[in-house]
Amino acid sequence: MPPPTRGWRDSFSALGEMYERHVKGVPKAPVLSPTAAALLSTAYVFIYVIPFYLSSATRPSPTLTRDAPSSIRARTRAVTFSSAVCGILTVVVLHKHDASASEILRLLGIWPISPFDTARTMLLVTILFAGPIFEHGVVEGGLKDWIKLKDVYEILSSWIGYRNFVVGPVSEELVWRSFMVPLHVLAQFSGKQIIFLTPLYFGIAHVHHLYEFRITHPEVPLFVTVFRSLFQFTYTSLFGFFAAFVFIRTGNVYTCMLAHTFCNWMGLPRFYGRVGVEAGIPIGPPDVDKKDDERTSMPMYQGKGVAWTAAYYVVLVAGAVGFYYQLFPLTKSRYALPVVLTKAR
Repeated sequence: MPPPTRGWRDSFSALGEMYERHVKGVPKAPVLSPTAAALLSTAYVFIYVIPFYLSSATRPSPTLTRDAPSSIRARTRAVTFSSAVCGILTVVVLHKHDASASEILRLLGIWPISPFDTARTMLLVTILFAGPIFEHGVVEGGLKDWIKLKDVYEILSSWIGYRNFVVGPVSEELVWRSFMVPLHVLAQFSGKQIIFLTPLYFGIAHVHHLYEFRITHPEVPLFVTVFRSLFQFTYTSLFGFFAAFVFIRTGNVYTCMLAHTFCNWMGLPRFYGRVGVEAGIPIGPPDVDKKDDERTSMPMYQGKGVAWTAAYYVVLVAGAVGFYYQLFPLTKSRYALPVVLTKAR
């Protein structure tokens, strides 16, 4: 016996299912091709780095290091120009693809923003650095000086401090987060792809320090120089993963700048050794250590018991665990960028 003839309602239902499956379900083509986004991002790396080598005032040599005040001033002018060029290119691309002024500001993470989001994210960063804060603030007694903002003006008024805590964080977060991430949003990269891809450009942009270090420190063995650069690439990429995550989750480039400055200030945490025995300078990038300008005046801390060291490592681990569990809650924002990013289960 043949099956009964379907009514008109069933026919329209079948057409609806076909539309959902074959038309509506087909993702729209990206506004910007992934290749174009990658090429522009690569171009930004060159635009940022190449000017350092175009002038004798910025180019490193055996007689001119990157820490020389004249070199820092010239490089500050160079990165200001490079950042402006990258920003203009990104705005032109966004405008060309019909983004309104408000949409452009939102994608760049400039406006709207929430100071509350910034405060919560900085709390998250503080949790991550609970160990170093305990070591330098409690064990070494620096907490009172921090509260009084002692030496902050002196450090920021020095050219090295100005570069490490102002120029570097501001220019790098603008280029690698505010100007580069929107290109990948237009190209319909997923949130995870943006988080783990764009920071690699950030890490690559620091590889040129290998050449600089080799020129200014020719006595250092080559394998040590290479290891130093690989180490720098690793931790800059790791920070980039976090900064890209924060930028996507909060849509706030200012938060990324503050987090960058804070991480530069703290350096990398101590992962071995006793606290309170030696000066305890954290293991970090030699040219980003906040104590570069005051290393000669640092007191030696003697006589701290093993209990302080045990407490430090407990706090260090607790901070890492707290960071893991609060990563999503403390970065939740209604201003998040329009990308797919869900917590892995």
